[in-house]
Amino acid sequence: MLRSIAHIGVAVRDIETTIALYSALFGHGPDHREDVPDQNVRTAMFAAGPSSVELLQATSADSAIAKFIEKRGEGMHHISFVVDDVRAELRRLEAAGFQLIDREPRRGAGGFLVAFVHPKSAHGVLIELGQKIEAAHGG
Repeated sequence: MLRSIAHIGVAVRDIETTIALYSALFGHGPDHREDVPDQNVRTAMFAAGPSSVELLQATSADSAIAKFIEKRGEGMHHISFVVDDVRAELRRLEAAGFQLIDREPRRGAGGFLVAFVHPKSAHGVLIELGQKIEAAHGG
């Protein structure tokens, strides 16, 4: 079952410019930065209580983030939910009629195993399921 919102992902063209803007908004710099080569993305996380805002910049012109920005422009990309068992959640959601993007989870940022549910199944919202698999950002 979905436990909590982990983060809201925001697709951006220039992460450094956006970090400066969000740093002014939050009153401090990002809590965590990470490149995820498997997904061709550079991330910066700003904690917002128990959840975070994740900035995402493409590191390749053929990445999902680059394609998203080309089609829709910058903005909210996905909502990520924490789950205990991402594989079990994929099976549960598929049985409930959701269209999956990933049948098997993959490594994501922040020490999470992640998988995505197609936005066609969730009224236009891309859903990320994330299972913590390793300690990240010092804890």
